[in-house]
Amino acid sequence: MDTKHIKISDYNYSLPDERIAKFPIAQRDHSKLLVYKHGVVSDDVFYHLPDYLPKGALMIFNNTKVIQARMHFRKETGALIEVFLMEPAAPTDYELMFQTTGHCSWLCMVGNLKKWKDGSLKRDFEIKGHSLTLSATMRRGEAGADGKAAPLAVGGGTNYWIDFDWDNENISFAEILEAVGELPIPPYLNRETQESDKTTYQTVYSKIKGSVAAPTAGLHFTDAVLADLDAHGIDREEVTLHVGAGTFKPVKSLEIEGHQMHTEYIVVHRRSLEKLLHHDCQVIAVGTTSVRTIESLYYMGVHLLKHPEANEEDLHVKQWDPYDDGRDGGLVDDITPMQAIQAIVDYLDKNGLEALHSSTQIIIAPGYTYKIVKMLVTNFHQPQSTLLLLVSAFLHGDWHQVYDYALSHDFRFLSYGDSSLLIP
Repeated sequence: MDTKHIKISDYNYSLPDERIAKFPIAQRDHSKLLVYKHGVVSDDVFYHLPDYLPKGALMIFNNTKVIQARMHFRKETGALIEVFLMEPAAPTDYELMFQTTGHCSWLCMVGNLKKWKDGSLKRDFEIKGHSLTLSATMRRGEAGADGKAAPLAVGGGTNYWIDFDWDNENISFAEILEAVGELPIPPYLNRETQESDKTTYQTVYSKIKGSVAAPTAGLHFTDAVLADLDAHGIDREEVTLHVGAGTFKPVKSLEIEGHQMHTEYIVVHRRSLEKLLHHDCQVIAVGTTSVRTIESLYYMGVHLLKHPEANEEDLHVKQWDPYDDGRDGGLVDDITPMQAIQAIVDYLDKNGLEALHSSTQIIIAPGYTYKIVKMLVTNFHQPQSTLLLLVSAFLHGDWHQVYDYALSHDFRFLSYGDSSLLIP
């Protein structure tokens, strides 16, 4: 299959608005579970998930935590400006970013940009009894013929470099976001964020701050289900992929070759790589973000085998790497997942590192050969989305059966909707 020339219109289906879950059900693990096993579809409830998994299997979760990335400032003119944090610019490390005091910089999307001609935006508030002023300043280019400097779009995209300053060196940026930020729920919910979303739009195992969208397949898990997985002999491990707003970016080109995938940042610890090796590099992935992380590891390992002197930046997986006969012009199918993952472990040992920090733009679509993921827990995705392409590739094209069944059996769709276990 020529993946680049896939027509996105072939991955469309009718999704009535009433089938989109606007809110989660009261008990996370009581959501419905569609089970697709070797072409046969049935349904159950989510808390029975462990009954379907093989004893001794390795299950991978994405432990990212959604940040309150949306901030609003009101200009003296009354205009409301929205600043949406996309990725850290200075410092670039997520953990360091949230610990910063006094000043930091982010790449941001800006709502109502035309009303922010110049100057800084300011917002006054209180934290721990201290009055603070937070200012946001957009970096601008040289002045044009009209004497006004235009905002700098970073990388030619829609992200702008924003410098944040606040007048209290004892308050961290993490505390500022807690005080003035708003949790960015998905745009297709068509509603305002509510206080309950701060809890329901996080997984119970979320730990590492950085996402602007939840890894929603994980929203169904409860402490009780996790304990039941342990009781069933399922080995659990975590990786981190910070989900970007690009996960909601629709495919607007007729063929997917014209769609640019967003970059997402990943952290995988040495112990997780050792677990992969211990389980013969075969895993059950919770969510498409875990899939993108795990499958990207293969191509990072391949690159290390071909370029032993590569650094972490060199390991970035570009969108079409899996389809271009190997990223170095030669076929990679002769390199096993075990060899690729071992190469990453060796790289970490060589450099005295406990974790791999890298990034991926991988697009997984029909024509892709899965290397490591053997089973997938995931929600039901938007029509004509890259996530639906990922599911189709996993099911060797049999996504219609799953979605037809879900639509005809009252399953709830998208982020707060029901779940599925897919076993090709």
